[in-house]
Amino acid sequence: MADVLTLNAGSSSLKFGLFELGGPGAEPAARILGEIDRIGNGTQMRARTAEGAVLADAPLPPGDAADHAGALAHALDLIARVRPDARIAAVGHRVVHGGPDHAAPVRLTPEVLAALARLEPLAPLHQPHNLAGVRAALAAFPQAVQVACFDTAFHRHHPWVNDTFGLPRAYYDKGVRRYGFHGLSYDYIAGRLAGLAPHLHAGRVIVAHLGNGASMCGMIGGRSIASSMGFSALDGLPMGTRCGQLDPGVVLYLMQHEGMGAAEIADLLYRQSGLLGLSGLSHDMRELEAAGTDTARQAIGYFVFRIRRELGGLAAALGGLDALVFCGGIGEHSAHIRQKVCEGMGWIGMELDESRNLGSETVISTDLSRVRILVIPTDEEIVIARAARDLVTPPG
Repeated sequence: MADVLTLNAGSSSLKFGLFELGGPGAEPAARILGEIDRIGNGTQMRARTAEGAVLADAPLPPGDAADHAGALAHALDLIARVRPDARIAAVGHRVVHGGPDHAAPVRLTPEVLAALARLEPLAPLHQPHNLAGVRAALAAFPQAVQVACFDTAFHRHHPWVNDTFGLPRAYYDKGVRRYGFHGLSYDYIAGRLAGLAPHLHAGRVIVAHLGNGASMCGMIGGRSIASSMGFSALDGLPMGTRCGQLDPGVVLYLMQHEGMGAAEIADLLYRQSGLLGLSGLSHDMRELEAAGTDTARQAIGYFVFRIRRELGGLAAALGGLDALVFCGGIGEHSAHIRQKVCEGMGWIGMELDESRNLGSETVISTDLSRVRILVIPTDEEIVIARAARDLVTPPG
């Protein structure tokens, strides 16, 4: 039986999975699921079988996974030890940026890989790691089909007004447009919602993917209508180390009056801002919630404020709201953030059930709430595995 390996590199994490393929169209069966978190600073590795048996749950030696390449080496070593008989027929990669031309998964060829490398400046925290994973997988599994699954693909059917900026049209034609990200997560949530509550899936839904990277997406009928992220993965909500929405005049000021160059500004906006910059303490919401300092509370307050502001804007873009879905590490695990986001939102039809929220139940709204509020754990790995399956074993 053939297997699919999935690789999903975040800005500070690497998720990996080994899936067994059945026949054409059969759901890939998870065998190993793992994550290496906090890469470069207190790195942790966790892995389990699909049945829940723990394969790894411990810190990695300091410096042993200082970057994504080191983390990937640990993941491949674990898979080789646990499943030495694995036959990797395909490797599915999360690739954050697909540009304007990729609206579906594709086989990776040298030409496609070169084109994706040219997009690295648009997603510098992710794209280089994604493509490093591709190159490592090509070396480790040269006979396997390599498949790219794009975070931007889910948003490629945005209405034009949600896809453009107020710049001369020539820039749009060159690719300067709103792309949106976290599409694999939104794709999975849309599919889960179709099974859990078809009437909500058919309606107006906002999904809040809240983690070290954070964004929100407004959907109608499971299709993206608008997203908080734009040209790059900087826009919209503040994140672990990324600034979120920013007046472009700030960038001009930094250049003209602070004497900062492009590299310094990129480092500031991508790596020194967001929760880390606001708190002066940490990019990790778990640490900020535990800290209880004034700056930690202010950082959390700004994070919540921006979520609520995007919520109102996306509801307007959708023409109303039928459901709000929380997902991502913060969205799935922080009852406090969910409570603060939903607090006082009766005007839009949202009423949170405190007990359900504390228990992280699937539905955390009250029975009388007009807008349903849900917590649905996302699963980008199965989306990647399905895409790889379809390209290595086409129907028929």
